[in-house]
Amino acid sequence: MASLIAAGCAFLGIHLLVSGTRLRDRIVSAIGESAYLGLFSLGSLGVLLWLVLSYNRARVGGADPIFYVEPNVVRDLALPIVALAFLLAIPGLMLPNPTSLRQEAVATRDDAVRGVLRITRHPFLWGVALWAAIHLAANGDEASIIFFGSFFLVAALGPFSIDAKRKWKMGQDWSSFAARTSNLPFAAIVAGRSNLSFSELFDWRLLVAALAFLVLLFAHARLFGVSPFPGGWIPV
Repeated sequence: MASLIAAGCAFLGIHLLVSGTRLRDRIVSAIGESAYLGLFSLGSLGVLLWLVLSYNRARVGGADPIFYVEPNVVRDLALPIVALAFLLAIPGLMLPNPTSLRQEAVATRDDAVRGVLRITRHPFLWGVALWAAIHLAANGDEASIIFFGSFFLVAALGPFSIDAKRKWKMGQDWSSFAARTSNLPFAAIVAGRSNLSFSELFDWRLLVAALAFLVLLFAHARLFGVSPFPGGWIPV
């Protein structure tokens, strides 16, 4: 469990204390942006692998106490919430977005706010947050709390760090983009600063997301040893 805790702390540290902070700027000034991005990518991949392997070892190691048992409502909500997470995260990854790495110039485009970005300017992180939250609610053992809790904290706190970084770096271009969008899903639409376009939402990106969800849904028991279906059904 100690390895999992250390991996979780490293995962939080590299994303919340390095990426999008002034420390990142100091490192970039010292070694250059390309070198930093290469090292950060390798570091992120390494920490993620460490986190996953530590979680798997903790689950089978025998010292994984249960702190709570999920209520029935969590099992009932798991599939639709994970489906929603996919429908946010995957199209969000595939759309040009000023919040994404090296895509700041997108903010000046006339079509900068489109598709799922009308719902939230951080669709990928909100998708991860939903995925992590429902898995956190459904798994009350210590290892799962640390594992999924790490993802949830990064996804929940990441938008604030990104917004602050973009505001400082982009100035008025960011302010214009932020005025037409929101971090909190649907907040800009409710406030009348944006509108929902179904023709933009229901495009090929949504189909990719739905297909990815279905593939993982039916492969979940084989890949992770747990059926996501009611009653524990395992597809042939």
